[in-house]
Amino acid sequence: MSQPPFETVDLLSCPEVSHGFFGRRGGVSIDLYSSLNVGPGSEDDPVSVAANRARVKEAVNGDHLLSCYQVHGRTVMTVAEPWDDDRPQADAMVTDKAGLALCILTADCAPVLLSDSKAGIVGAAHAGWRGAVSGVCEAAIEAMEALGADRERITAVVGPCIAQASYEVGPEFREAVLEASAWAEPLFAAGRGDRLQFNLPGYVKARLDQAGLTQAKILPHDTCAMEEAYFSNRRRNHAGEPDYGRNASVIMLRA
Repeated sequence: MSQPPFETVDLLSCPEVSHGFFGRRGGVSIDLYSSLNVGPGSEDDPVSVAANRARVKEAVNGDHLLSCYQVHGRTVMTVAEPWDDDRPQADAMVTDKAGLALCILTADCAPVLLSDSKAGIVGAAHAGWRGAVSGVCEAAIEAMEALGADRERITAVVGPCIAQASYEVGPEFREAVLEASAWAEPLFAAGRGDRLQFNLPGYVKARLDQAGLTQAKILPHDTCAMEEAYFSNRRRNHAGEPDYGRNASVIMLRA
């Protein structure tokens, strides 16, 4: 089986944990989904999606690749065993079980991978702006603590997502964010007319910092701008395309 390319980050790299940020390269899908589309919620050929997911699972040496039906909320699944095709509705997962590869699906939202390798606990969160504002990252950290993690040891990486230069929003968006996070005003830059540019990865990292994590960083790749490397919902909207693929961000405890 061909292994797709993926990126790792030193902050998460250790003998106990396997992880990877995957883009759109190295899969079998075609046309809009070319080529490593791992999203079962897309209109791609399910056989191709399954083959792509198998490649991702193999790349991290996982026994199972698990992703949720993501709904832009703050629900966290504490994963003790794999599930079948009936995916639970949640936007974050945590586990202390080896071999269960937690997979976040994104196409501009921010994937967040978290690890307390000393405690043997990992987590993953899907942080679009709604989920981030509602506290999905904090909920994931709390779920990790419930398993025995120490937030002072937790490391976190905000993976590839839409960057500020590509994320144009309206004044109503700004109002919704600032209602929950008045401190976030500097994360908006002036755009065209009444439009603004929002710094989503900066906002997510700030939430992690405020939650007490001292080891968090951003992987600075813009999914919208990097067409050859990543799927992007915002880019497909600009192009008027009917659907889009999903990128995978994965973390797992090694056996």
